[in-house]
Amino acid sequence: MGQPISVTARPGASPAVRIFECNRSLTGMAIERYSSVAEDEARGGRPPDVLAARILAAGATRVTVYGNVITVEASPDGWAELEPKAMHLVAHLFEYYGDDAGWSYEARGLEAPAPAVQ
Repeated sequence: MGQPISVTARPGASPAVRIFECNRSLTGMAIERYSSVAEDEARGGRPPDVLAARILAAGATRVTVYGNVITVEASPDGWAELEPKAMHLVAHLFEYYGDDAGWSYEARGLEAPAPAVQ
């Protein structure tokens, strides 16, 4: 099933920015910046890459991930719709099964590897 992530949102200094804080770290000490889905996909599919691609596809213009903080930029007019979507995407990132799964092979559009033969 995987573990859901607890997430809270707060406005940033600009009306175009929301800051999402979660109860688990998504990156190491590097600041990860994303401005396009293609850029995310080129990085290899790590959890912050997958999350950023999904948030960008939902309508964000820029995503930055550092530790347990996700900073998202979008049109100030679009936050009423984007904020609940982004919170859902963060909360379900590590779930493997069910309708809300975020990290399963199927949810990522990939074919599952064949089981190991022993």
